[in-house]
Amino acid sequence: MLNLKEVEDAKALMNEAVNWSVMHWLTEKKRVRKAADLANAALDALDKQLKDRWSDELKAAYNELPQVAGIPEPSKTPSKDKKKSAIDPEMKLLAKSIKQADEAAWTAHMDAEDTFDRAEKRLSTSMAREGSRKAIISWELHEKAIVKIENALSAGKPTP
Repeated sequence: MLNLKEVEDAKALMNEAVNWSVMHWLTEKKRVRKAADLANAALDALDKQLKDRWSDELKAAYNELPQVAGIPEPSKTPSKDKKKSAIDPEMKLLAKSIKQADEAAWTAHMDAEDTFDRAEKRLSTSMAREGSRKAIISWELHEKAIVKIENALSAGKPTP
């Protein structure tokens, strides 16, 4: 997909972690947390960097949609006109498609975080394994959303 080093490293670690014993989990949980945080930060940074390059029209169409806390938004550009300009319906559909992909990735991310939290409280290896699988899925969904964001640069006539 995108092959970000931090994400690939975290995926490899999580794939390894699905076979760990409870003692191994206890000794490695800080390493797992650090790898997951680095992967999420790399994906979020790329997400923001690409959205910031969108055209003003695509940014406006995306920002017009209901926001979900935690999802990076493109930088808002101040409107010179107090009146909202008409946004191309195709641009609105593109923005909606990207927003849906962002929300799916964010929901999967939060589900993985919740699963890991519950696993830690219960010292449950099976839940930690499930959290590992969910984390990988969340990163893959975020990567798919980023591909849509990237593809929107050509559709949205990016600003320099």
